[in-house]
Amino acid sequence: MRSRHHQERHRLPRSRALGRLAALALTGGAVALSTAGPAAAGVVDPAPIAPHQLFVGQVNGVTVGAVIKVGCFGPVTPGETGHPMAGQTVDVMPDVAVPTPADAGYTGELADHINVGFGNAISAGPVVALRWYAVRVAIPTSLNLPCYGDGKVYFVPAPTSPSARNATVPVTYVSEGATPAP
Repeated sequence: MRSRHHQERHRLPRSRALGRLAALALTGGAVALSTAGPAAAGVVDPAPIAPHQLFVGQVNGVTVGAVIKVGCFGPVTPGETGHPMAGQTVDVMPDVAVPTPADAGYTGELADHINVGFGNAISAGPVVALRWYAVRVAIPTSLNLPCYGDGKVYFVPAPTSPSARNATVPVTYVSEGATPAP
C-alpha cells in the first residue's frame, strides 16, 4: 500500500510537481548557502592525486605567510638547528584559487603522489608523501631545521615526468623558547 504523501504527489500534474520540486531545491540550496558561510566555498573533500592536475602546497594550512615553529631552547646562534614542534602539517590542494600562481605545481604525465621536501633541512630526514588532496600530514619532528630565518618547502610530483612542475611555499622558521645569543 502506498503512503498518502506518495498518492498526493502523483495527483499533481507533472509540470506542477516539477515546479514544486525545483522551488524546494532552490529554497534548500539558498538555506544551505546562507548557513554555510564563505568558508564553504573553499571546502575540498579528500581526493586522490593523479596526473594532469594543477596543485598548490600548504604549510600549516596556508600558502602565503607560512611559519614553521622550531624547538630551539636557550641562546641561539646563526646556523643552529632544532626540531620542528609537533602539531604542524603540510598538505596539497587542487589549484582552484591560487594566491601566487608562480608557486603552483603540476603533476605532469605520471604523478600519483607529492613528495614534500624542506629546502633548509640539515638532516636527511624522512620525506613526507602526500597521496590525497586536502589531507594534512604531520611535519616529521625528527627533521633538523634552522632555528630562525627564511626557507622554502618544496612539493615535488612523483613519479616525475618532463611536464611535472614543483610547487613551493616560502616559510619563516621561528624558534620556540629561544633567546638571542649574547
